[in-house]
Amino acid sequence: MLPPEPDVTERVLGPGLAQARLLVRELAGEGVVRGVIGPREVPRLWTRHVLNCAVVAELVPEGAVVLDVGSGAGLPGLVLAMARPDLELVLVDSALRRVRWLEHAVAAVDEASVGPPLRVRVVRARAEELAGHETADVVTSRAVAPLDRLARWCAPLVSPGGQLLAIKGGSAAAEVEEHAEALRRVGLLEPEVLSCGVGMLDEATTVVRARVGHRSAQARRRG
Repeated sequence: MLPPEPDVTERVLGPGLAQARLLVRELAGEGVVRGVIGPREVPRLWTRHVLNCAVVAELVPEGAVVLDVGSGAGLPGLVLAMARPDLELVLVDSALRRVRWLEHAVAAVDEASVGPPLRVRVVRARAEELAGHETADVVTSRAVAPLDRLARWCAPLVSPGGQLLAIKGGSAAAEVEEHAEALRRVGLLEPEVLSCGVGMLDEATTVVRARVGHRSAQARRRG
C-alpha cells in the first residue's frame, strides 16, 4: 500500500517513513489475521491510523521516555517510535494476543529495515498495575477509555513535570469540561484540547493534553 501525498507523509514521518511502510504492510496482512486491526480499516491505514498518530510527535519533548497505554496495534506508540528515533517507547497492553502482535511487529520491522533498531520495549500489564513500577515523561493513549478513567490509570505513570497525551475525537472538549475535576483530583493539571497536523492532514488529530506538576508545586497546592 502506497502512502497518500508522499510529500506530506515524508514531512510527518521523516526518517521513519521506510519503517512505517513496513508496519502498514504487516498491519494489512498479519495484523488483520491476528485481529488487531479490522479488514475494513486496511484502505485507510495511512490516513486514519499511521499519520493520525505520527503528528502527535510534535507535542513530545526531545529525548523523552514515552509510555503508550493500551497500545493495541501499536497506535500511537509504535508509530511515534518510527517518527521520532530520539524517543524511548514502552508499549503497554494487557492482552496476550496484542502483546504478541506488538513483539512480532517490532521484530518484523527491525529485521527488514536498514535503519537503526526501534527503541521499543513491550510490556504486558494493565495500566493500573504499573503504578510504582513504571514512569515516563509522556504517557499516551488512543481510544482507550473515557477521560476520567484514563486519568486515574495514567496519572501515576507520568513523571513530575510530564504530561498525558490522549488522542480523542470530536467529543474531546466536552470530555475535558465534564471530567476536569476528576483530572485535578489525580494531579493532572491545565487540561487543554490541541490539534496536531494542521495544514498537513485533511483532518487534524485531536489531543487532550494535561500536565503533572513538579513535586514542589504539588506540595504547595496541598499546603
